[in-house]
Amino acid sequence: DWAQARELDDDTLQARLHPAPVARSARHLEPDWSELHQQLKRPGVTLQLLWEEYQLAHGGRAYKYSAFCEKYAAFARSLKRSMRQVHKAGERLFVDYAGQTVELVDMFSGEVTRAQIFVAVLGASNLTYACATRTQQAEDWVRSIIAALQFIGGVPRLLVPDQPRALMVRPDRYEPTAHRLLAELGEHYGVAILPARPAHPKDKAKVEVGVQVVERWILARLRGRRFINLAELNRA
Repeated sequence: DWAQARELDDDTLQARLHPAPVARSARHLEPDWSELHQQLKRPGVTLQLLWEEYQLAHGGRAYKYSAFCEKYAAFARSLKRSMRQVHKAGERLFVDYAGQTVELVDMFSGEVTRAQIFVAVLGASNLTYACATRTQQAEDWVRSIIAALQFIGGVPRLLVPDQPRALMVRPDRYEPTAHRLLAELGEHYGVAILPARPAHPKDKAKVEVGVQVVERWILARLRGRRFINLAELNRA
């Protein structure tokens, strides 16, 4: 009553009359989202069923169904979906072209062209080969792959290129059709062609890293030099 209230100090009175608000999230009990995620993989298990079990166990401290679904969706989006690739020695050779190019300046006309940089990387050892070519046409791809095999001193079981139009007559995620020159190269060396899926850089992550190494360790150091032909550039 007021008589007792007068005997209380001001801070205690304010705390009793105006208690601190309780955060909304503090009233709810968080489910084990990782366990729920695993349960959803079992046949017949749905998010509705899991929410009903969760609500039955926790009553008033359970989230409403809509909030439960939203929070699970946020958890599922946060999961990193990837599969680790295990590379056996000599199994795969990954090939690609770098995004960077190098200027070639004609010593007579002064015309400037851009040399393309081919990169090949072995899956297990990360042994890397790079060379410059005039274009990224099929002939340059095939010559560069042959040069990479000579540099390595052997032939892998699988050759993993991207799916550029120069190499694939019919690019496709599941059954791409290789250019005649690439198919003949595979037959000649006895190597199977296994193109990476379009828009899946992790299929050829090895050569993606190899391209970065070539750009940072080689091209960056050559940025101040001028070259008049491919032979000079490749020697450098």
